[in-house]
Amino acid sequence: MTTMTAHNTEPDYGTGHKSLGIYVTGFVLCIILTLIPFATVMYTSWSLDMKFAILFASALVQFFVQTVCFLRLNVQTLQGKMNVMSFAFAIVVLIVVVGGSVWIMWHLHYNMMH
Repeated sequence: MTTMTAHNTEPDYGTGHKSLGIYVTGFVLCIILTLIPFATVMYTSWSLDMKFAILFASALVQFFVQTVCFLRLNVQTLQGKMNVMSFAFAIVVLIVVVGGSVWIMWHLHYNMMH
């Protein structure tokens, strides 16, 4: 069931007010967060661990930028809170499934080789 907001007749799916500015901001931030690891890998002589750390941090920040700017997840309305909770639950399930699969494969490999 969708609810109608008080100020207009558009249904509220918990995505908040849509504007071009938030999409442009997200686009620019995603470009910057893509160029940072690219430049780090191509033009620096840092250690491999430092490069991986920068790449991971940039990917994590870009994930949150895309979630907020393009998926429009927020907690301003009740439906928005439910959307965030559903998204968090999906992330937990994904971590459990992928982590469990890697754990099983590692144990299978270990037991087969020893």
